[in-house]
Amino acid sequence: MAPTLLGTKLGMTRVYTDAGVSMPVTVIQAGPCYVTQIRTPDADGYAGVQVGFGDIKPRNSSIPMIAHDFKAGVEPQRFHREFRVAEGDLGDYEVGKALTVADLEKVAFVDVIGRSKGKGFQGGMKRHGFKGQLASHGVERKHRSPGSIGGHGSEAGASGRPKKGKKMAGHMGDVRVTVRSLEVVKIDAERNLLLVKGPVPGANKGVVVVRPATRLYKSKAAKAAEVAG
Repeated sequence: MAPTLLGTKLGMTRVYTDAGVSMPVTVIQAGPCYVTQIRTPDADGYAGVQVGFGDIKPRNSSIPMIAHDFKAGVEPQRFHREFRVAEGDLGDYEVGKALTVADLEKVAFVDVIGRSKGKGFQGGMKRHGFKGQLASHGVERKHRSPGSIGGHGSEAGASGRPKKGKKMAGHMGDVRVTVRSLEVVKIDAERNLLLVKGPVPGANKGVVVVRPATRLYKSKAAKAAEVAG
């Protein structure tokens, strides 16, 4: 089973296929990641692997994290993430092992998880796509207002306030986003670069998680099986 990697989104560019078609791709510097801890069902109740990514100067880390990485035999790492694996796949990992983008050679599609760009406080039209109020004569300057919301709290026998989750103005963006089943266009193992077709959430230089795709339609599943051999 191919591992889950941490990486950095570098930005977008385009490549040309053999047929001369221009394809937009996102460049991700995936890895190298180092296994810093292995979770076993006997000791922890589940099977999982913790990886570290991104070297950091010891003075910018903490003594517990430095000791944690030193115990694994690796330099202090800036980011640590843990992901579940099947109990039978634990034998593929060992503490201190380096995981690189070359481990994704036989993976045709990946899921990329990142944090979307923060948009600050936004109104209902921008945040939820509301059409706004009428712009005809007689309408006050409330064209971008979401309108009345008090009447929506009509639950008999309970409070009349609007329910939690009501679509209103508020903080937009800066949430965890998963883009599924992105096609792997090219892998540059020497420079730890992964090129995937299409956009990836987050800003450039943001940290993303790259994992083998977990859900594929029939056409993509057939291609993934072909690539895996």
